[in-house]
Amino acid sequence: MNRSTIYLRGAGGFSDSSRPYSYATYPANQVSRISIPNSAPSAVCDDQTKQSQALLYRPSGDYNPLHLDPDIAQLAGFTRPILHGLCTLGFAARAIIKSFCNDEPTAVKSIFGHFLLHVYPRETLSTEMWLDGQKVHYQTKLVVGESCATNQTCSYRGRFGHMLGHLEIKE
Repeated sequence: MNRSTIYLRGAGGFSDSSRPYSYATYPANQVSRISIPNSAPSAVCDDQTKQSQALLYRPSGDYNPLHLDPDIAQLAGFTRPILHGLCTLGFAARAIIKSFCNDEPTAVKSIFGHFLLHVYPRETLSTEMWLDGQKVHYQTKLVVGESCATNQTCSYRGRFGHMLGHLEIKE
């Protein structure tokens, strides 16, 4: 099943009968609950996005000018163009594949991500991962200030929780 949701800042009022989005309104078999363990992550991977990253993701089919045009980004309430959500998901998937799949992308059975905040080009993302059998729970955060080395305790400042999700590894 594929499902996507588009959020438009400041948009709304399309219907008086619409209720706010909630996972509770979907059947349990169509929603993947995300739970991040309360323990230290099994692995952490930091990676910096590039200024040109949005150009690399345009061929995915998302031609929204929000990702390239500073004027459109400002109209949408951002200080500058933001990265595609698919780009953030790609960084998380790459970190998991590198950490738990011996750099073999065909080992991935499925991936799920819940996007929470935007990412700007040149920002550094830190993906924290917890191995749970054939499933890897993860959260991808923005690193602000001093960059952190992989598998070390770090202090993060700024926005948190850019994406939560899990990835299943083939047996």
